[in-house]
Amino acid sequence: MIYIKLYAVFTRYLWYMKKVHIAFETIIEASVEQVWTVLSDFDCYPEWSPTVKRFSEQPQVGQSVKVRLEQPGGMGITMKPKILKLEPLSEIRWRGILGIKGLFDGEHYFLLEPLGKGQTRFIQGEYFSGLLVPFFRNMIEGNTSKGFKLFNNALKERAEAYK
Repeated sequence: MIYIKLYAVFTRYLWYMKKVHIAFETIIEASVEQVWTVLSDFDCYPEWSPTVKRFSEQPQVGQSVKVRLEQPGGMGITMKPKILKLEPLSEIRWRGILGIKGLFDGEHYFLLEPLGKGQTRFIQGEYFSGLLVPFFRNMIEGNTSKGFKLFNNALKERAEAYK
């Protein structure tokens, strides 16, 4: 009986530990059109983005594209996520996997919300899942989170200067 209870607690713990969601937002003093212009100009990312360094080609929904990512204080990685959404003035979303599906997967998103008065709320987040998430939790909550904040600030600076 004690083994069954321990097993139940352990499996619940593993289920909880296999999922992590992070999200960071910033208010940008620029219209949603201006922010979208910067965010969707994938060829120019090397000029301003501290973390998303380059796209191998123009992203298209349903296609995979190589993306070079470099987090602060961490290693760089080239991934080949599948583009899930590319909705003008609203959202970019992709899903990447590390190795085999279910080990370490991430669904990354950029959301734009017009606030009026020439302001835009920008939200960047990611849902992480998979068996290896517990082992990468410190990286996700550390360098990855820092990288998201750096990206958000760089986008804000670029979009506000774009006026």
